[in-house]
Amino acid sequence: MDIEKDIEKVVDQNVIQFTKDIKSFIPDNIFEIVISYAFSFVLAILIFVIGKWFVNKLVKFLGRMLRKVDDIDETLVKFLENIVYYALITVVILASLNKLGVETTSFLAILGAAGLAIGLALKDSLGNFASGVMIVLFKPFKVGDSVIAGGASGTITEVTIFNTVFLTADNQKIIVPNAKITSASITNVNANDTRRIDITIGISYEDRIKQAKEVLTKIINDNSKVLKDKAVGIAVTELAESSVNLTINVWVKASDYGSTKAELLEDIKITFDEVGITIPYPKQDVYQYNKN
Repeated sequence: MDIEKDIEKVVDQNVIQFTKDIKSFIPDNIFEIVISYAFSFVLAILIFVIGKWFVNKLVKFLGRMLRKVDDIDETLVKFLENIVYYALITVVILASLNKLGVETTSFLAILGAAGLAIGLALKDSLGNFASGVMIVLFKPFKVGDSVIAGGASGTITEVTIFNTVFLTADNQKIIVPNAKITSASITNVNANDTRRIDITIGISYEDRIKQAKEVLTKIINDNSKVLKDKAVGIAVTELAESSVNLTINVWVKASDYGSTKAELLEDIKITFDEVGITIPYPKQDVYQYNKN
């Protein structure tokens, strides 16, 4: 029995000592500290949520104001919206961290060093950013233009700080890095209000050139989309192996280019068939056709 009492006494003493050790690590004002940190955490969350909401509203307001300015294109507006958004959201994040007790001065120093390292690793992205700035400043195209650049062709829907977004005629979305666009030639299809349509048509050597020109002139004059105040060209451009090639040049509005060219080609074929003017096949194709 004495041994059991001694063991219990030793155990009690150890428990008391352990409890004292634990209490020594816990401040007397633990409750106030927990409340203080909880309040700071909640306040930091509120700063972030409200700040993000405010940034979104401010960016939208900026966009509306910029769109009211004369001669400012949508490309520049969206680019500035992106720059302002990322700059302000960074400030909001830093304010939230500061409320949590994070030393933002040291954080900015670390962020700067990390930014340098990341910048070296992401030099291609920085190149895309620089190219995006060049696109906005020099304006080789704007949102809504039909463009061929960077291996893609379509209508420009957006220019971001890193990429340019194309929408193709068959409704596909193509995202091209800005650096790829500025490193090669850029074709802005509808940069001007008008475009010239060039069509080369071959007629048989047995057909009369004068008759073919008269037919082509009538087709051009009957098309309402062809601009009548612009010069029209109809000339023999080649005496080919199996055909006499005539090239017509007409001017149309840039928006009418595709539809007008299709109409002219169809009208030429139908009218040539009606008046008996032959559009010859290449000899090899004729031989292959007859063989089949």
